[in-house]
Amino acid sequence: MPVVAGEAAQAGAGDVVQPLLPEGTTTHAPGCACCRPRAAFAQALGRLFVARARGERAFFTRVVVPCAPEHDATLAEALAADPLTAARFRFVGRLAPAAQARSVPSPSPSASCI
Repeated sequence: MPVVAGEAAQAGAGDVVQPLLPEGTTTHAPGCACCRPRAAFAQALGRLFVARARGERAFFTRVVVPCAPEHDATLAEALAADPLTAARFRFVGRLAPAAQARSVPSPSPSASCI
């Protein structure tokens, strides 16, 4: 399942928005949710994946994580750090600003979530 960074407002039909940092957190600090073993972010994505698989959540084709550009590396690391999350999701980049009206390409069917 592709994961992109961008503004929540850029999410379109078929996208779901999942915050990287806990509500109210604005900076990345040691011991944050994305750095601890089985991070809260990985758990949230896991619940999202299971809900989608069970039909408890509307079908979505991409996860949009609202975060500043300086957090892109943190997002990629958080996805790669957890083996289960890494098997289901991958960071594919940042959404282009709305003014450019360009989106990250959708994955090929073989690259979809399992």
